[in-house]
Amino acid sequence: MAYWLVKSEPDVFSWDDLVKAGQKGTSWTGVRNHGAKLHLMAMKPGERVFYYHSNADKAVVGIGEIVKAAYPDPTAESGPWVSPDIRAIEPLKTPVTLAAAKSDPALKDMVLVNNTRLSVQPVSEGEWKHICKLGGVKA
Repeated sequence: MAYWLVKSEPDVFSWDDLVKAGQKGTSWTGVRNHGAKLHLMAMKPGERVFYYHSNADKAVVGIGEIVKAAYPDPTAESGPWVSPDIRAIEPLKTPVTLAAAKSDPALKDMVLVNNTRLSVQPVSEGEWKHICKLGGVKA
């Protein structure tokens, strides 16, 4: 199983908004970066994602799940953009901030630590387990 991290600005689409989308989830639209697009295309139903609030909080705040593989992004006017469907699973008991991740030797190779601008990122199994532990949830 692959693990992922997706970012959203909390004032645009927050963790609470994802929770309100319910079990059906919602389409993850609007990604316009080719590197991030490749990650969206690789996502498979059942895989887990960290939900990261960018800008204001700069923290992993919850765990979601891919419920539908990538399909053409309905918000794209042109181009090869895609969107999978994601649903909320559970919030982290303790959000894991970017500052905490950057200061943690176990996360030194994490994409989030080394490329903070990429909106969709792979997460290794070890990073997944470590962030879950820091966040107070089971991996």
